[in-house]
Amino acid sequence: MMMKRREKMDTLMKILNEIDDSINWEKEKAVIDDRLLDSFGVITLVSELEDAFGIEIEASEMAAENFNSAEAMYQMILRLKEK
Repeated sequence: MMMKRREKMDTLMKILNEIDDSINWEKEKAVIDDRLLDSFGVITLVSELEDAFGIEIEASEMAAENFNSAEAMYQMILRLKEK
């Protein structure tokens, strides 16, 4: 069964809020650049995303532009799901 965009985004937002609910994930555009998430948070996030979406986030994907916003993460998830 394919997840729809809304379901994927809801799942993503749930994961993000579990990791750090002090960040306004819907508006934030510089999560990594502004150091809002520490390295442990990023590692946790990667693991959670891989499990939830059945993807593998390679080292080459570990770039700030893929993690600076919820939308950027969503786009990365879509791209990795196509592989």
